[in-house]
Amino acid sequence: MIINETKGRVWHGHVELADTFIKRFRGLMLVSNVNHALIFVLPIENRLNASIHMFFMLSDIDVIWLDSMRRVVDFKTARRWRIYTPKESARYVIEGPVGLIRTLDVEEGDLISWDVTEKKEKSVPVKVSFPGKISFENERNTVVFSKDIIELP
Repeated sequence: MIINETKGRVWHGHVELADTFIKRFRGLMLVSNVNHALIFVLPIENRLNASIHMFFMLSDIDVIWLDSMRRVVDFKTARRWRIYTPKESARYVIEGPVGLIRTLDVEEGDLISWDVTEKKEKSVPVKVSFPGKISFENERNTVVFSKDIIELP
C-alpha cells in the first residue's frame, strides 16, 4: 500500500522494496505485467544515482522520485527505451503500474509513505503418517490405534 499523506489518497496494491544492489539492478526489467510497486531505497541522495533507464522494459510505468524526507521531487509516466533523471536529488524511487500517479493524485512536495507487503513463505509438502484404524474403548475411555500405518503423499 502506498499513501499520499498530504492528500489522504491510497493505492492498495502489492509493494516490494528494492533495498539491495541486485534488487535495484533487476528492478522491473522484463516484467510483462507490472501490477505491483517497487520502491528503490538508494544508498545516497543525488540526481545521478536516482536516474532510471527503461531499457528491456516490456511496458510503460509510473515513476515517483522522493527525497530523504519522502517528499515528491519529481514524477512522470516513463516510456520504454528512454532514460529519466529527476529534477532534484532523490533518495527513493517508486516504480509502479501506469495509473499510480493519478490514483495518488501526486504533486511535487507531497509526503508519501508506504507499507511493504510481506512475502509469504511457500509451504513444503511433507509426508504424514496416520494410523490405519482408530477405535474407542468405552470401558476404559481410551483410544486404540492399530499398527497399520497409512502414508499420505
